[in-house]
Amino acid sequence: MKAMILSEYGDHAEFQLTDQSRPHVRAGHVLVRVAATSVNTVDTMIRQMGQGELPFAPDLPAVLGMDFAGTIEAVGEGVSTFAPGDEVYGCAGGLGDLPGALAEYMLADARLIAHKPRTLSMREAAALPLVGITAFEGLQRADVSAGQNVLVHGGAGGVGHVAVQLARHLGARVCSTATGGEALGIIEQYGATPIDYRDETVAQYVSDHTGGAGFDVVFDSVGGANLTNSFEAAALNGRVATTVSLLEIDLSPAHFKGLSLHVVFMLIPMLHDQGRERHGAILTQLADIVDAGALKPLLDEQCFALSEVGQAYDRLTSGQAIGKVVVEIEGRAGTME
Repeated sequence: MKAMILSEYGDHAEFQLTDQSRPHVRAGHVLVRVAATSVNTVDTMIRQMGQGELPFAPDLPAVLGMDFAGTIEAVGEGVSTFAPGDEVYGCAGGLGDLPGALAEYMLADARLIAHKPRTLSMREAAALPLVGITAFEGLQRADVSAGQNVLVHGGAGGVGHVAVQLARHLGARVCSTATGGEALGIIEQYGATPIDYRDETVAQYVSDHTGGAGFDVVFDSVGGANLTNSFEAAALNGRVATTVSLLEIDLSPAHFKGLSLHVVFMLIPMLHDQGRERHGAILTQLADIVDAGALKPLLDEQCFALSEVGQAYDRLTSGQAIGKVVVEIEGRAGTME
């Protein structure tokens, strides 16, 4: 099979097209013919930093790629929920000792996948798993429910655009920060209220949209220093969920408001082989929500083939992408020569 590998990590690491043996299916796993995979920020971090800064980076030579959509070729012993020919999607490789999706075939733990949403193309489905699981878990842990005021930071981003739609699906009144006409327009299309963070202070939009009481839940997909804005925007005894908390920060504002902070790191089941079946269950629920018309992944306008993986990674890190960057593996095979 064809695969794109990294032989080194670093800012200038290049992917190389290679021939590899097709994986053999084993117990509890499925062999998937990969149709498409998407690029996530964590993928680009692995490429850049490697094992020196990210201990879960794969050994070299490495096949990256966590998200995928494709068709099952074979099932291993003990797998009863999938059969050859099933169209599936998931986030199941590309870190640690789990082989990635930047290849024509991928071995995946059956607990980490689900049947693909019927109403999505392979390209669309490949964009959803990591960001979908992250948004679902964050909103669930923050106990979002109908009638609440919810703020999503970064509502046109990878995780953020899914969180906005899911919070709306749960019946919440949703506001979301972004900047630029296109991003703000995307948020509005999802039925949420867009907030341009460059034009409004936190105090202003808290006053305008909650009467000064603050938001019941803040989902912060930006994180980092922006967590201080989340603390300011949250209501007394509110909940803050974040996907990026790798920093030192003063928690005094959270203390005096009695806030609860939920850190979402969705790679835990993959890294520690703990609770993997939960990811499969979430993906099944997400597929139902998608097919009910309440959720649709946002895809960047540019398309990439397997041999163009480096360009796809550069597209995401450039900050110019609007929506998920997707690499098509089937259907553009002619570009892999």
